[in-house]
Amino acid sequence: MTEQDNVSGGRVGQGGRAIGKDVLKGLFLFEKLDDEKLALLAGYGTEQDFDAGERIVKQGDPAEFFVVLIEGEVMMTVETPAGPIAMSPTSQPGVYGGAFSAYLEERSPQTYAHSLQATKPSRFFVLPAEIYGQVINEWFPMAVHLLDGARIGGMAQRELIDRRQRLTALGTITAGLTHELNNPAAAAVRAVGELRDKVKSAREELAGLIEAGIEPTRLRTLIDLQEKCTKSASDAPGRSPLEISDAEDELSDALEEAGVEDAWELAPPLVGARFALGDLDDVRTTVGEEHLNGAMHWLADATEISQMLNEVTDATERISSLIASAKQYSQMDRTPYQTVDVRELLDSTLTMFRGKIPPGISVVTDYDPELPPIPAYAGELNQVWTNLIHNALDAMAGTGRLTVRTAVEHDTVALIEIGDTGPGVPESLRERIFEPFFTTKSVGEGTGLGLDISYRIVAGRHGGDLRVESEPGNTRFQVRLPLVEAPAT
Repeated sequence: MTEQDNVSGGRVGQGGRAIGKDVLKGLFLFEKLDDEKLALLAGYGTEQDFDAGERIVKQGDPAEFFVVLIEGEVMMTVETPAGPIAMSPTSQPGVYGGAFSAYLEERSPQTYAHSLQATKPSRFFVLPAEIYGQVINEWFPMAVHLLDGARIGGMAQRELIDRRQRLTALGTITAGLTHELNNPAAAAVRAVGELRDKVKSAREELAGLIEAGIEPTRLRTLIDLQEKCTKSASDAPGRSPLEISDAEDELSDALEEAGVEDAWELAPPLVGARFALGDLDDVRTTVGEEHLNGAMHWLADATEISQMLNEVTDATERISSLIASAKQYSQMDRTPYQTVDVRELLDSTLTMFRGKIPPGISVVTDYDPELPPIPAYAGELNQVWTNLIHNALDAMAGTGRLTVRTAVEHDTVALIEIGDTGPGVPESLRERIFEPFFTTKSVGEGTGLGLDISYRIVAGRHGGDLRVESEPGNTRFQVRLPLVEAPAT
């Protein structure tokens, strides 16, 4: 290797100077090497200077060099679809980057997985990736095998655990969705079953009126009256149970006085249709006393049929709404990366949870109407909301308030906050709760990966941030996401 003295700056690997073994020995990365190995490394590599702001390696470029900080300060950034994620700058001599996986040889990435930039004037030890890989394999063959095995095993384990976490969340959501779907479905089945009997009864009552010789014009007026009652019922304000009970008693007494049979059975559906005493007089005038009993029975059946049809309509609309929420939650019909309304994602997740939220927990939503749609992986964000809401519900143990809030910060960031009134996260644990496998739950109740996965989705996939602010009775997990997609570089 040709030594280039007193040349500094420029692209990594182009320009450098000889480096002494004593400089390498002062770095923690090499301090255990003997003099012979230090001398070999010094002969293979060079020392190179970079000015503040100068890029050392760029993500996506061919991975040609392994670099180690000797003096100065460096910052690592990783490009994601939502923009770059910058790590905290470090001035620790011996930190390294670039082609650090070159010891894997053909199994190593062929391009840099990150970018490095000097934030202050800095010196680096620069070693060609090919030489670095050969040295590691020759000097530490057992370590290479162990590292490779750990890498493969770790990837497989993380994939398996991620899948389990998604299935756990899916199980929670499915249970809630099943519960929510069951209620309107059962209501529709019950209403349809009763409709069969009521339609048959109404046909028989109508046939009886015709056989009794009711005039067609009177029958038309009776039908118009039934339509009027149905419309009045849909437009009228609600009544208290006591008001309804009093109205049923009053109408039942009036029907009995008029000689109508089974008055106590006819009163509830008629009152439900806002049929009043004045309407009874209208029916008597319209059909005559001889047809009053049959007319009132038909009128009660017809209004009850209308009410049951409304129940079926409400139930099927509720089912359609739930299915739409499930589709929104799962993002089954959308591309992975798109512009989405965060409020719709949050609402769909809350809908999925509705059957799992205990009656002692209230849900409050506070959405900023000024929050615009943002670029995101919608399905993955729904997994984040699922994890955070699930944790909040667990923390409150059946009693409290769940708050879901959105806001705009500094005109550039979307804030999504999931809050609970549980006991809070102790300060001593706040730095660890995002670590893989760390959990405060009992054995078998949690994997310790929900927050780790959520952090990786928010930070790694979206270039955002996830943090917690907590005190007893007020814990808030805050997700911050960029409002716009980072420009391509």
